[in-house]
Amino acid sequence: MPITKKNHGFTLIEIMVAIFVLAIGLLGLAGLQTTSLKNNHSAQQRTEAIIQIYNIIDRMRINKNVAKAGGYDLALGAATPTPAVPPAPTPLEDLDRKAWRDTLAAALPGGTGSISTTTGITTITVQWDDSRGSQGSNVQQFVISTEL
Repeated sequence: MPITKKNHGFTLIEIMVAIFVLAIGLLGLAGLQTTSLKNNHSAQQRTEAIIQIYNIIDRMRINKNVAKAGGYDLALGAATPTPAVPPAPTPLEDLDRKAWRDTLAAALPGGTGSISTTTGITTITVQWDDSRGSQGSNVQQFVISTEL
């Protein structure tokens, strides 16, 4: 009469295969988490750029006559006018542009912006360094045109 062996439990090879499959799954999960963090970082920076664009649009609408005449125009990377030292009065547009540029520099890495008004249409550009993000480019730009 033949002797039958009943194997109970897992063999060493089965355990090693299970650990290998689990390790591959965990590596994939870590890669997904890294991609998610990069996408989240890029999205946060784009959101901040939009907030800052609408910030300067609101400032320009308060001082609409000067804004429509091009008083807020500012080239990308150009130096921001330094407000006058009291008691000399400083035009509101100079204060607004300086505050906006300072906020861009503080809120976005390498953040800068430009404003251009032509025939009543204002185009605002915000540029920043997104090298830590997922867009594949170091420099990102967001442009909005609006009528004041």
